[in-house]
Amino acid sequence: MQASRPGYRLALIATLLAVVVVLLGAYTRLTHAGLGCPDWPGCYGFLAVPMSEHKQSLAALRFPETPLEVHKGWNEMIHRYFAGALGLVILALAVQAVRRREQPGQPLKLPLLLLAVVIAQAAFGMWTVTLQLWPQVVTAHLLGGFTTLSLLFLLCLRLSGAIAPLPAVSSRLRAFAGVALLLVIGQIALGGWVSSNYAAVACTDFPTCHGQWWPRMDFVNAFDLTHHDIGPNYLGGLLYGEARTAIHVTHRLGAMSVTLASLVLAGMLWRQGLGRLAALLLAALAIQLGLGIGNVLLNLPLAVAVAHNGGGAALLLVLVLINYRLRLPACGAQRDEVPASISNTTGQLDLPRA
Repeated sequence: MQASRPGYRLALIATLLAVVVVLLGAYTRLTHAGLGCPDWPGCYGFLAVPMSEHKQSLAALRFPETPLEVHKGWNEMIHRYFAGALGLVILALAVQAVRRREQPGQPLKLPLLLLAVVIAQAAFGMWTVTLQLWPQVVTAHLLGGFTTLSLLFLLCLRLSGAIAPLPAVSSRLRAFAGVALLLVIGQIALGGWVSSNYAAVACTDFPTCHGQWWPRMDFVNAFDLTHHDIGPNYLGGLLYGEARTAIHVTHRLGAMSVTLASLVLAGMLWRQGLGRLAALLLAALAIQLGLGIGNVLLNLPLAVAVAHNGGGAALLLVLVLINYRLRLPACGAQRDEVPASISNTTGQLDLPRA
């Protein structure tokens, strides 16, 4: 096992901070505080939520159509503060990577990619507010948050020096692990579409929906990305019941696909002798399924709904870890290179002659 490389601790801090940002983003959406501040990056023209009577009077003059709700404003601004801090840490990681680019084993492309992603995230955060929770932007913003978290976790793995190579694994196992990861990413995107269109409680029973296995649904309007116009305030959603039901049921079908793929992958890992990875995957899957079902049966309690977002992040990171482990060079595949001037075939020192 190698010692961790320079930058590992900072990458770990950034990863933990990204987890907090993802959970705060979920909390902000679920408390309907996405427009708690109608401007960006400040709040009613201030760096913090206006608290004094004078500042609140100014806020009412500046934004007469959006009355201030202090608790929603703080929910939004705390999320922005943490997201801003994460952006600064990622900037520091990118600067360090450029400075240490000549050092062996120092990733450069990954920190620079992270910096580009977090800049895009800032833009999506702004558009989330200025376009008044337009579902396409909200979903993209959520995906960007999960992307940032995944890339930071991958950077931690690369810098940790604690991940031991595995024996040779089949290309079939590696390919299926990649498929499972893509399915989870697609399911997270569906979850974002459910959240941004307020379809989480479109079905209040389980495993049926409205007491039927296949209720009336409108898939055309549910997934017509050109149908949602820019301009209206999407707080609370604008789709009607059958379209929201279609989104919810599709998310359930996606969960079934992820479950099946994860079970098959866990079996393949077990047969390969990777029981710990299989158990970790099954644990993350079971927790996430339980939280999802709890959201339906308990009518979307805030704590369970936020935890469901965290469970999605955990399942994603487990699959990132599995794919990373399976794609490391196998044990014995690479040997340390020894210069010919130091060692020859007889094992004797081959010193330069005068």
